[in-house]
Amino acid sequence: MRQMIGAILLLALVVTGCAATQEAKSVEKSGFLGDYSLLKEGQRSTFSQGAENQALLVYQNPAADWRKYRKIWLDPVTVWMSQKDSQLKDVPVEDRQRLAALLWSKLDEHLRNDYEMASNPGPDVMRIQAAITEAESSNAVLDTVTSVIPQTRLLSGMVSLGRGVSLFTGSSSVELKITESETGTLLVAAVDRRGGTKSLRGVTHSWNDVEEAYRFWAEKVRYRLCQWRGGMNCVEPKA
Repeated sequence: MRQMIGAILLLALVVTGCAATQEAKSVEKSGFLGDYSLLKEGQRSTFSQGAENQALLVYQNPAADWRKYRKIWLDPVTVWMSQKDSQLKDVPVEDRQRLAALLWSKLDEHLRNDYEMASNPGPDVMRIQAAITEAESSNAVLDTVTSVIPQTRLLSGMVSLGRGVSLFTGSSSVELKITESETGTLLVAAVDRRGGTKSLRGVTHSWNDVEEAYRFWAEKVRYRLCQWRGGMNCVEPKA
């Protein structure tokens, strides 16, 4: 057994590639969005962890004319800690700043493929505001161990029933809203949480799962905007 674990620890150091990401089962409201009365539980697919699932909580303005928007005003991402027991309070300040910068850069990277990026309101500008409301790093070595040893994987799965993501994996919660930049009319609001999976792909460092969640969310926002404006060949994000 000791030799097996030693081999697994070595494997954890050499595995490369893209980590997988999965939806959580629930998410806490942080207060960042202010009014949550319009948000409803998102539609889920039993067979999908990917693009077709909506956020855990979501609102979409049925009167929004998505085709009129040509530009996006993307605010800096906020780290929002309102919950007394927030895991973010244990995250070093430099890591919080890096995660916020990473989520912003992922959103900017994907959205500028379809839109001109703006810094002021305008009639054809929608404004996107996002906040990281929770983030928890993973234990990369234990994540790998629970992925391949049956007994620890069973324990991991039992614990994940309560928290919505697998034990020892990282997770993060995000709240996002899109508004009409001139009037402030709410177009979309969403609250979501994602975490890592029991996968051997991409076990490289403790924030790998969170970074993969941010990559997925950025691709998901681009994908949804493409669908809503009636775009062709919308690029579906990979979970």
